[in-house]
Amino acid sequence: RPFHVTYEDTLVQARTVVIATGVQHKTLGLESEKRLWSKGVSACATCDGAFFKGKEVAVVGGGDSAMEEANFLTRFASGVTVVHRRKDLRASKIMQERTRNNPKIAWQLNKVIEEIVGNSKVEGLRLKDTQTGQASHLKVDGLFLAIGHAPNSALFKPWITTDKEGFIVADENTRTNIPGVFACGDVVDHTFRQAITAAGTG
Repeated sequence: RPFHVTYEDTLVQARTVVIATGVQHKTLGLESEKRLWSKGVSACATCDGAFFKGKEVAVVGGGDSAMEEANFLTRFASGVTVVHRRKDLRASKIMQERTRNNPKIAWQLNKVIEEIVGNSKVEGLRLKDTQTGQASHLKVDGLFLAIGHAPNSALFKPWITTDKEGFIVADENTRTNIPGVFACGDVVDHTFRQAITAAGTG
């Protein structure tokens, strides 16, 4: 102490530092994904699901988050298709059963998204079969990404302890390995990643 934090050309000295840099949604890395972001491409069904009332949407992913998103979207969408690159899902058994028993949910397994089709809005997906290489087209009005999160912790890794996934390790009182440096919110949260829990730890 004091800690020195540099922001652009400004140096700030502080006795305490709170890291609350959050996470980034993992993306497919497609140019069309960037171009159509918020024009049918989203990473938050809770935020944007209501915009797709009566429309067809897809969810990409195979974990619990993807199953949760797919089930939630059936409240609004006329149909939801889950796209996953493998035949087997990573989701827990109960989440898989809940999703498979939902009559509004269809499946595109062993498929990867090669392109999001559309100019000013999402109009469909170009898929490729991971087993045969065969191309196909899926007509949808929206795509929800549920392929994981990447914590914004790279800046602190030389000093702050992180786990194998990059989340900052903090104790129940939000303390990190350096006395006087605390971390809160999604950058330490593997489980909930919700505004209310982030605010609570803050």
